[in-house]
Amino acid sequence: MSDDPRGPLPTDGTVVVVGASLAGLRAVETLRAEGFTGRLVLVGEELHLPYDRPPLSKQVLAGKWPPEKAMLADTSHLDQLGVELVLGHRASGLDAGARRVTVDDGTVLQADGVVVATGATPRRLPGTDANPDVTVLRTLDDSTELRRRLTERPGRRLVVVGAGFIGAEVASTAAELGCLVTVVEALAVPLSPVLGPEVGAACAALHGRHGVTLRTGVGVAGVVPAADGRPGRVELADGPALEADVVVVGIGVVPAVDWLADSGLTLRNGVDCDQALFAADGVVAAGDLARWPHPELGDLRVEHWQVAAEEGVAAARNLLAGRDQATPFAPLPYFWSDQYGVKIQVLGHISPGDHVEVVDGSLEDERFVALYGNGGRLTAALAVSRPRQLMAYRPLLAAGASWDEALAVAAG
Repeated sequence: MSDDPRGPLPTDGTVVVVGASLAGLRAVETLRAEGFTGRLVLVGEELHLPYDRPPLSKQVLAGKWPPEKAMLADTSHLDQLGVELVLGHRASGLDAGARRVTVDDGTVLQADGVVVATGATPRRLPGTDANPDVTVLRTLDDSTELRRRLTERPGRRLVVVGAGFIGAEVASTAAELGCLVTVVEALAVPLSPVLGPEVGAACAALHGRHGVTLRTGVGVAGVVPAADGRPGRVELADGPALEADVVVVGIGVVPAVDWLADSGLTLRNGVDCDQALFAADGVVAAGDLARWPHPELGDLRVEHWQVAAEEGVAAARNLLAGRDQATPFAPLPYFWSDQYGVKIQVLGHISPGDHVEVVDGSLEDERFVALYGNGGRLTAALAVSRPRQLMAYRPLLAAGASWDEALAVAAG
C-alpha cells in the first residue's frame, strides 16, 4: 500500500475496480492508458463482460441487435489490458480506510486504490418480487428474457408502470413488436420533473400518436398474477384493472450502495464525493452512484451514459494523480432517449423553475428545440429530432452564456 494515501498512486501497485459497468470499464482503460502497470482487478456481479445499457430497451429488445453486439469489450481487449476478472461475484464490503474489498466468496482484495462503480438497481413495486409476470429492465438478461416474453405470442398485452425514459423506450419498442401497450404514470405530466411540464407533455403525446395508451395521474395498487388460464391484472388506485400478460416496472433506480454500509464512506442517496470524485483517500466513485459538487451546477448525481463514461475516465486520472493534485470534475451533462423513431436530446442541467422557450418548431411537432434558462443564464437546451441545431448551444452552455446570447443564436 502507498505510504501517502493523498499522494500519487504507485504505478506498480494494485487497483480494484468494483463494478463491471461502463464507468468501471472506462476507469480500467484509462488507468492503463495513463501508465498504470500494476495489478488491476475488475469485480462484477454479472457473469457478462461489460456491456452497453442503452441498447437494452431499444435495439436488443427489438431484436435488431444480437445481445453480444451490446458488449463494450471482449476477452481479448481485457487480456491486452492485463485485467484480472472476478465476474459472477458481488463485492460484499469495503474498508475504505484500509482500501480493502471483500467479495461474496470470501476473497479479500487489498489495494492501493479503489474505484467504486456499482451503479444503481431498479425500484420495484412492493409485493411483486415473486410475481413472474412482473419484471424490470436493467441487465442484458432482463432484456433478452423480456423480448422472449413479448414475442412468444402475437398481440401480447404489456403494461408499463412508469412513463420515464426507460418506460417510454420499452413502450415504444414493444409497440413496434406488435404488443398492445398501456403505460401507467403516477404523475399528471410524465417527465415533468426532468423536462418541465410543457416539454414533458409534448413528449408524452408521442405515446398516443403511436397507438400506445397512456394513463396519467394514477397509481398502481397491486398486480395480480395470471392463474387458471386467465391473464394477470394491474390494479389501479382508481379505475378498472388492466389485463396484462407482462408488466414492466420503470419507476426509477436507487444507487447500489448496500455493500458499502460499513465502509466508512458517506452515503447520501449515492456515494458522497469531493469535486474530484474522491469518496475517501485512495477511493474514487464513478457512474450512477457518484454524488459530487459540480463547480457550476452544485450537488449532482447523474444517471446518464455520457456522464458515467466521463466519470470513469476522470476518476481513474484523479486516482493516479492523488487527491492533492486532482482536478475537479465539471462535465457538461448530456443525455438522449429514442422513442417511436424520435430522438430526444438534452444538453445542460434542467432544474425546477427554469424558464422554457421553444425557439425552433413547436411543441405540437415531433421536431423542435427548447431552451431553458434561470437567473438570466442559459441552463440547458433540448432538441427533438434536431441534433444539428442542438449542438449550436454546446459552446454557449460550456461558456455559461446569458439567456439573451442564447436567444440571439436561436434567431440566427
